[in-house]
Amino acid sequence: MKLIHLLLSAALANASTYTETVDLQNAGQYAVLAKSGISTIDAQIEGDIGVSPISALFLTGFDLDLDSSGEFSTSSQVAGKAYAADYSGSTPADMTAAVSAMETAYTNAAARPTTDSSKNNRGGGAIGGQTLTAGVYTFTVVVRIDSDLTFEGGSDDVFVIQTTGDVTQAANTQVILKGGAQAKNIFWQVA
Repeated sequence: MKLIHLLLSAALANASTYTETVDLQNAGQYAVLAKSGISTIDAQIEGDIGVSPISALFLTGFDLDLDSSGEFSTSSQVAGKAYAADYSGSTPADMTAAVSAMETAYTNAAARPTTDSSKNNRGGGAIGGQTLTAGVYTFTVVVRIDSDLTFEGGSDDVFVIQTTGDVTQAANTQVILKGGAQAKNIFWQVA
């Protein structure tokens, strides 16, 4: 009986790593942060976006309007501000620190094992129309969101979506949160 208890305790201890949040540190101030560029076509991003060490030229598909301060741009496609390493208010040290924090979080999320086999390449990568529950989902294919996607869980549930391919989301589709699931607990680790 002690052996079963120890095995169960070990399993529960390992399971807790699946529900731990990914610590974004100061990268968490961005909805999207990238080193190689951000592109969009007819999408609305809720929050700030940023690129570094590259310039604002790598924010493609956005209707950027540089603020008179030169510190950020605004866009009808971004419900926040757009920052780039070459903007006057985006100091290289600040952007470098955010990118470093992003890389640490990326490595953390990438190292997490899939929580169960049903979360491997779910739907062949076509996850639109599905409801995802808490856990780690691993894809070795392109992840496509061609219709509304729902995340369902409690307020402390964590969702990690890992993919070695791209993530594409069709226009006019939504990501829906149900049952208390929170956007701050959903992490996309995209190669």
